[in-house]
Amino acid sequence: MEMVAQPPVRINVVPGARLLDRQWLGERISDMGISWGTGDSRVSGTLWWCMVASSLVDPIVSAQAAGLPVMDPALASIGLEMRPDGGVERVLAMCELGPSDGSGVGADDPDEPAKGTGDPIMLGVGGDPIQVEPVGHALRHTLSAVIPVVAEVSGAGVAALWAIVADAIGNRALDAGAQEVGSALAREVSGRLPVPRFSDIGGRTFVRRISCCLVFEAPGCEMCTSCPKRPAAQREALLEELAARG
Repeated sequence: MEMVAQPPVRINVVPGARLLDRQWLGERISDMGISWGTGDSRVSGTLWWCMVASSLVDPIVSAQAAGLPVMDPALASIGLEMRPDGGVERVLAMCELGPSDGSGVGADDPDEPAKGTGDPIMLGVGGDPIQVEPVGHALRHTLSAVIPVVAEVSGAGVAALWAIVADAIGNRALDAGAQEVGSALAREVSGRLPVPRFSDIGGRTFVRRISCCLVFEAPGCEMCTSCPKRPAAQREALLEELAARG
């Protein structure tokens, strides 16, 4: 049987700078609201930002936990893989996007060394090394630019959006089995970003959340088990049940 060549799979990747485009943000948050059945932009914007924040910090925390080079989180250095519902599936380093990937997003110089973590990174430029800021500082610059715009477009509070990032870092650190990495990254970001908090309940570690995704305000949805808006005793009992179920 003759095999017919299939066209390359196109992924919808847009430049990270789109996160500063108010019209684009409004459209993506509206798409998210449609998927959740809510016309409240504060709710849909918060849900949207929960996804973006998690996608943004995930590759950084995962790489740090594994001792691998970390992508540069500057807006000019990342691409956003978009979902049909307006959400962000993944945040990719531009250097991962080759010219034939169908995204329409150009790649960085493939010969440029990858950036690492911890102490300032030394990159060779024209034969002379230069000092590059730690990834946490670069992440702070990105968040400080994006969060006020998301708040303006959605109506969500700036402090609430920063809190979502803190919880996202904590959860991704737990996923990687390295909660200390999450705490260290948050301290490096500093500024308005709280340090993630953790609780051991029923033999399992959970993020002691300080943010609310507002999902319970969407039609037909309930409050998250770990939501900080639950009474403390109720939340702990539910988390104990969750831990017991494994």
